[in-house]
Amino acid sequence: MEFLHHAMPNGLEIVVERNDKAYSAALGFFVKTGARDEDDSIAGASHFLEHMAFKGTPTRSAEDVNREFDEMGAHYNAFTTEENTVYYAAVLPEHQDRATELLADILRPALREVDFRTEKQVILEEIRMYDDQPPFGADDKCRALFFGRHPLGRSILGEVESVASLSIEALREYCRRRYSPGNMVLAAAGRIDTQRLVAAVERTCGLWPAEANGRKVTPAATHEGFRSLHKQSASQQYLLRLSPAPAAGDDDRYAAKLLAAVLGDDSGSRLYWELVDPGLAEHASLGHSEYEAAGAMMTYMVCSPEHTAENIRRILEVFRRAEAEGITEDELEQAKSKVRSRIVLGSERPRGRLFAVGSEWVYRRRHCPVELDLEAISALTVTDLAAVLKKYPLSRAAMVTIGPQDEVSALNHFAIMFEDRLPKLTGK
Repeated sequence: MEFLHHAMPNGLEIVVERNDKAYSAALGFFVKTGARDEDDSIAGASHFLEHMAFKGTPTRSAEDVNREFDEMGAHYNAFTTEENTVYYAAVLPEHQDRATELLADILRPALREVDFRTEKQVILEEIRMYDDQPPFGADDKCRALFFGRHPLGRSILGEVESVASLSIEALREYCRRRYSPGNMVLAAAGRIDTQRLVAAVERTCGLWPAEANGRKVTPAATHEGFRSLHKQSASQQYLLRLSPAPAAGDDDRYAAKLLAAVLGDDSGSRLYWELVDPGLAEHASLGHSEYEAAGAMMTYMVCSPEHTAENIRRILEVFRRAEAEGITEDELEQAKSKVRSRIVLGSERPRGRLFAVGSEWVYRRRHCPVELDLEAISALTVTDLAAVLKKYPLSRAAMVTIGPQDEVSALNHFAIMFEDRLPKLTGK
């Protein structure tokens, strides 16, 4: 393995983890922009722009873009999160230059008005479909309750109103500001010719104008609360809970991931044995999400409506017992094995390492080989996990439930459960 970091004069950074034993090459532009960087008037712009990147450039049509990726046999795609938009391709090494040039080209999309109008209707339909299918937008609603007016509470897709009113001029201006080279990292992993990569990037991106458009990171105050939404068409009840957790720059994030495995892994965890194995819930899990200066533990549960109140009582009891008694050495060792296996298995393909290398540089500006992650996981103790549970109690959360259960009945259950400590909200 060899690591390379190269900074271009206009601010674009290149990070490469080269593995000459690999059989493929993976490349991806990490654009540091997402729902967190929007305001009410352009909510959904980051996701909209991701769609438009594949609609053609000044020199390529949408058909050209897709045809050229297909000609390379590339596995390619893009995604938008709260904080990043990522465009990537995994190819055979002989297509490295062509893939680099094509990815760079779509980051300067044509943004033609006719394509903009067509894609707006596609995205509006996507938003409506998201609200009409399980879990009926529960994650967006819970994040809004948890983060409040902080930008991390925004929906990645945006709202119907904001997307419908978004103009092509506003999207072009957003692209100009946020897709500046100083706001991007090109990551690569696998069998990469680093000299050729740097030369290709200098050739295709070297004339991009430098602009200072970094993110203003504001502290994220989190909130407790409960919201119940009645969805008569649903056949099951869906629950999401968000609790505070370590941020991307916090070393405690490793302990948070082990806690998630102990308490809410999809097999062999406390929630699994408490709810899924006895048939009380179809699904019950706990996961850790990390952001700049913020983090969240997300509990997700799906069950029959009549089991909702009792299941949530059981979830809270699992969390409270963990806070009071900690976890066992056996649970810790099993969790370590699971997390280490995921790290190793996810890193065996260059595409898996691409996301690890790119995210590590975007969030922590460092290269973290697989071995360092494994060492950090192996070094944790039950005392470390207990300290994180004390600092970030899972028993305190923002919760949203959506389904056919009557919201007044559900609200009464939760009012008793939380002893009137949480604000109560209802809605449709």
